[in-house]
Amino acid sequence: MKIGLQINRFTWNGRNNIGPILEKIAKTADEGGFYSVWVMDHFFQIPSIGSEDEPMLEAYTTLGFLAGVTQNVKLGTLVSGVIYRQPSLLVKNVTTLDVLSEGRAYIGIGAAWNEAESLALGFPFPPLKERFERLEETLQIALQMWEGSDKLYKGKYYILEKPLNRPQSITKPHPPILIGGGGEKKTLKLVAKYADACNLFLGSGFDELSHKLDVLREHCRQVGRDYNEIEKTVLESIRDEVNPDEVIEQCKILKKMGFDQVIFGIRNVEDIKPLNIFVEKIIPKVSNI
Repeated sequence: MKIGLQINRFTWNGRNNIGPILEKIAKTADEGGFYSVWVMDHFFQIPSIGSEDEPMLEAYTTLGFLAGVTQNVKLGTLVSGVIYRQPSLLVKNVTTLDVLSEGRAYIGIGAAWNEAESLALGFPFPPLKERFERLEETLQIALQMWEGSDKLYKGKYYILEKPLNRPQSITKPHPPILIGGGGEKKTLKLVAKYADACNLFLGSGFDELSHKLDVLREHCRQVGRDYNEIEKTVLESIRDEVNPDEVIEQCKILKKMGFDQVIFGIRNVEDIKPLNIFVEKIIPKVSNI
């Protein structure tokens, strides 16, 4: 089982030296055996984590910083809302990250949900049906650009006269495409059709997660995709002190269900102690399960 870290707050208990603390967190994870480090792609802090006036860094600038201070961990967003960037720019963002990190980028993407922050900063927030249609076109554009084809792309929402992508990514055939969300009719169907990885939420419970995997398996069957090709990841939040025994047991259950990676958002991660618990007591125990 692989263990990832989501850094979802930059408040640091009122401390303002965001850069040095972020570097220390990233290096501890990188040197301690974490498989991946992720950031959210939001403009404001989200209500489930904190208040909207908390510090929130722009995702791809932050990932570039993290690439410069780490050597091993994979890097990505959980996840980029499709309406936040033009598809071609998102592909360039991720390609650049992959090149400069020497092949460590994921592209994390979803249909977007946070209407309040989008409208606050002047981003259009179309209806759900349109956001999913834009998401599918974005996935098609990404695959075309990473295939190296610069022929005209003409969709319902996006027209690219020459989608040239140079340099190409180091990761071949392209950085893994991770789609976030558990929507059964649209999201998981897009995972089966286009993605290399999915991301679900542990907060929905083990039974619900098992059901979502069954839905994904059926979508794969319908489109002729090998279900086992898709990396299954799950996001979990630790809001209290880290309990190694509980985390190890969670990982064992999730591995048995078919998950490949558990990504943890850890409160007070800036104190480093919670990370050290993972490094010393959890990762060595779950790496081979």
